[in-house]
Amino acid sequence: MGIEYERKFKLNDPTFFALAAAFCRDAKTIQMETTYYDTPSGALSSRHYTLRLRLENGKSVCTLKTPAGEARNEWETENTSIEDAIPQLIAQGAPAELQELAKEGLSPICGAKFTRLAKIIPITEGELEMALDYGKLFAGDREVPLCELELELKSGNKKSFDLFVWSVAGEYLLEEETDSKFCRAFRLYKGE
Repeated sequence: MGIEYERKFKLNDPTFFALAAAFCRDAKTIQMETTYYDTPSGALSSRHYTLRLRLENGKSVCTLKTPAGEARNEWETENTSIEDAIPQLIAQGAPAELQELAKEGLSPICGAKFTRLAKIIPITEGELEMALDYGKLFAGDREVPLCELELELKSGNKKSFDLFVWSVAGEYLLEEETDSKFCRAFRLYKGE
């Protein structure tokens, strides 16, 4: 299990390209296709659990995220089946109740399709990943554009991370995005 500590920011096209030029000239390009799952009763979303299957340049990764204060708990495993991944996620420390909840059945409810430019950046005490994401969020036939900056602490302390993050946010006049991709796609699924 990992603890995910990150910040997201809304971007427009010019700011996306300015950040890409300034920080991500030699970044790794990853094609992402994400499918989010829930039970018919909404047992996962009501607990603020995010269960997803994501193709990352064709590699299939299943992930569960759960709330953890200002961060999130995160478990992931390579698997092409979300159902088959559940015992593997639990073996890593994901909540055991996931197995019982999944017995109700799991269905794809929404998703995201985007290109990510990702680069590891050293900071004073550690490193972070800068990810520029460009694509769309969708549910059924509804979709909205996705254009955002995601900064995730990979090692080191939160203070150094926050100093870097808020320096970039100030320089580029960025507005923080407080909702995850799943939350925004889930609103489309709910018709909001």
